[in-house]
Amino acid sequence: MIDAIVILIIAGIVFVALFYLYRAKKRGEKCIGCPYAKQCADKKCS
Repeated sequence: MIDAIVILIIAGIVFVALFYLYRAKKRGEKCIGCPYAKQCADKKCS
């Protein structure tokens, strides 16, 4: 039973992370980890 709960928690965390990445890309952010992601002029943030 504990294993199933742990697997569900990990699956939930992965789902939330992937959903965040999907939404960020849909908004047009090119560099998702960059604090200036919406303001980057080029595709490579530095």
